[in-house]
Amino acid sequence: MDQMVSSSSLVSSKNVNGTAVYGLKGEKVGEIDHLMIEKRSGNVTYAVMTFGGFLGIGEEEYPIPWKKLSYDVGKDAFVTDISEEQLKGAPELDTDWHENRDWEKRSFDYFAVPYYWV
Repeated sequence: MDQMVSSSSLVSSKNVNGTAVYGLKGEKVGEIDHLMIEKRSGNVTYAVMTFGGFLGIGEEEYPIPWKKLSYDVGKDAFVTDISEEQLKGAPELDTDWHENRDWEKRSFDYFAVPYYWV
């Protein structure tokens, strides 16, 4: 994602989609499929990440709290302390997860991240 490295502190969401996500040990955990943005504040709340599978077959999608990612300029990628095993053990997704505050609480508690809505 060479387009992400620049002197600007801003990045277009289209340049975030498809960006690799690495674990702390340098292993690729997945990549960002898309972002979820809170309408009122304009803040990014989740990065929906794809992981697992092979050549797009069997891939899973899971939203992780945005605050669990940090950008690594040297890697031109995001880094997280969440492992693929943790993603697989995260609270099961409901079809309405993005509108379900109970699911959000379970997810944020699971990943030990402060709630974005308080």
